[in-house]
Amino acid sequence: MIEDGSRRAAEQVRAGFGLRVSAMEQVTHGADQHARLWLAHTVDGGRYAVKMSGGGTAAGLVVTAYLADQGVPGIAAPLRTRDGGLSVDHDGRRLSVVPWVSDQRALDGPMTEAHWRAYGEVLAAVHAVPVTEELRRLLPAGGAAYPSIVASTRAVAERLCDPGRRDPAAPSVGELAAVWSAAAGQIRLLTREVERLAVDQPARPGPDVVCHGDPHLGNLLLGRDGQVWLIDWDDAVLAPPECDLMFVLGGVLAFAPVSAFQQDAALAGYGAVDVDPARLAWFLAVRALDDLTDWTRQALDPDAETADRDRAARIVRGLVSEVGLVTLADVALRDLDRRS
Repeated sequence: MIEDGSRRAAEQVRAGFGLRVSAMEQVTHGADQHARLWLAHTVDGGRYAVKMSGGGTAAGLVVTAYLADQGVPGIAAPLRTRDGGLSVDHDGRRLSVVPWVSDQRALDGPMTEAHWRAYGEVLAAVHAVPVTEELRRLLPAGGAAYPSIVASTRAVAERLCDPGRRDPAAPSVGELAAVWSAAAGQIRLLTREVERLAVDQPARPGPDVVCHGDPHLGNLLLGRDGQVWLIDWDDAVLAPPECDLMFVLGGVLAFAPVSAFQQDAALAGYGAVDVDPARLAWFLAVRALDDLTDWTRQALDPDAETADRDRAARIVRGLVSEVGLVTLADVALRDLDRRS
């Protein structure tokens, strides 16, 4: 069955990709506020992920098509449109179609040792592909947005930590102000070191490789016999491997930390790698500030649904917890100081 809200998307899928859709199920997990995702069933029994994207560019589709052509495992290649494109226009947004390869998210488990090894193998294969001129034109540099991230972090800190600038009517403002106040020392360290290490980056360049940019377990699907698929390439960048490897070396999700055993299995799949501690700490800190600021803004959004604000507030608390990304970045930066 196709509800009215999904009917036009189904019509676009048929017109643009030649697929006759019999049912569309909206998929609600995911943090991208600018996207909608459906599981589409076709009359011939096929299943496809239909995504409508309103933000960013089509670079993720170009990257996955290229990776699949290069034989990289674990990549679900986007379908081509009737005229050879990778998406069709849907009210000014991109509508793309990818085979639905698995119902099982890695976050939901069980993720076996073979899955962890395959995860590392996929990342290694992605990082090994030649970087074409087209990709250099399309993909931003990893972490390039750090100045705006730092500025946003300071703006939110001033809003929450200065009682005169708080909006008492904003949801959760008191609770979030307390969270930011308790983590103020860590947040100041991260903002200062992100700017300082960014200046030092040219002196310690790493290889610019294709990176997923957000390969956490929520973007990993599991199959039989240890097979995995890495999905959602909207944040693809050109960066040193540490941009992706930070998701393996401890993880970035407070509710899904990576154990030493899991890390070893993933690195066994990845192969020999010389991780630069300063680059790793910098990418961790940039991601920590970006997540902390973005989720705090969502938790304070008076126009958001209560459930969405509550979820965002829980994520903020997780970020500053003992296993959260803010803490991981803080530890990595302090370790750098001890080495110097």
